[in-house]
Amino acid sequence: MAAGRQRRSEAATLTARLKHLVHRVRTGLRRSAVDYFRGDGSDWIALAGLLLTVPVIAAVTLTDPVWCSPAALVLPIVAGGLVLRPASLLGLYAAAATALIVESVQLGPYTEGAARVTPGVVLVVAACGFVGLLIAQFRSRVGVPWRRGGTMLFDLRERIRVQSKLPTLPRGWHREMALRPAGGQSFSGDFVVAARTNGGRTMEVVLTDVSGKGMDAGSRALLLSGAFGGLLGSLPPHAFLPAANGYLLRQDWDEGFATSIHLVLDLDSGDYELYSAGHPPGLQLSAGSGRWEEKAAEGPLLGVYEGAQFDPVKGTLRPGDVLMLFTDGLVETSDRDIVEGIDRLTGEADRYVAGGFQGAAWHLIEAVAKDVNDDRALLLVCREGPTAQAASLL
Repeated sequence: MAAGRQRRSEAATLTARLKHLVHRVRTGLRRSAVDYFRGDGSDWIALAGLLLTVPVIAAVTLTDPVWCSPAALVLPIVAGGLVLRPASLLGLYAAAATALIVESVQLGPYTEGAARVTPGVVLVVAACGFVGLLIAQFRSRVGVPWRRGGTMLFDLRERIRVQSKLPTLPRGWHREMALRPAGGQSFSGDFVVAARTNGGRTMEVVLTDVSGKGMDAGSRALLLSGAFGGLLGSLPPHAFLPAANGYLLRQDWDEGFATSIHLVLDLDSGDYELYSAGHPPGLQLSAGSGRWEEKAAEGPLLGVYEGAQFDPVKGTLRPGDVLMLFTDGLVETSDRDIVEGIDRLTGEADRYVAGGFQGAAWHLIEAVAKDVNDDRALLLVCREGPTAQAASLL
């Protein structure tokens, strides 16, 4: 009986060890796979897989060179340029070159028939290998693996979008913002930062247009939106643009300027102040007269010189009034000056007066500057009249 218990104990111990070993292997493989797809792990898995494809392609080519040309070796070479590091890529190239030599010897001289290793095939494979090596070296220098590059760009775009989200306003107010990057890209040099301050009584909004457009200005827009978002609400309204100007000057960029407009709106009274840094004027629609009035504040571009002064313009949004803030890409083009663009914008906006401005921001961009190759942004702030408030309660 003692011997039987000993055998069962040894069997249980062996089973436990095997289970522990399997668990360690599974955990290691899972961790390696996660690290690989995150771009943090070794590329030996990809290298091994591509090295195995080289002799397979060579064998198929030797069997039927008509259907599988010797030039098919560019397939693992192109894939290797996308996933391997430069050092590993050289090993793959050595294997491909060896396969080409074997194919050339086995198939015979190219002058004796078709489907042989010709000088053209060698040049195509070499050219693809050269391009792949350039891509791998660029990726290695940047330090962003191909598996993370798209994710990183997506994350940057989403951060800009989240930072541009407008705060919820109390009943009786409506706000909306539309932004369209140049050329249909995902990144824009225009951005908005906004916050409720003064215990929620005040809404502060900053609309900024960074020099450049599209992806060229997207990285600077992301940096500035984070910095401006930190300054907004941390400083008195009159100190925001001077602080933003100093921050931009410290960056010492070649294209280091930007335009900006800062709205400080009292949500109880409707009184507001507009601070501008070289930005196009705001437009206010008066419900009483039905006319649009320009609200132009004084101030230079951000990032040009130290000690800049920014003098505000004041106004009041009464029930039914609308305030529009926008960037120059919406109203100014190479064949249209800003005055003509503002007239066109206000003319299109008049169509929404009777029915309200719900969803009007995007439609105004489409109507006024749909195909302009520049970043465009439009912000609408409306104080709803009694009719609109009653309709919203139904």
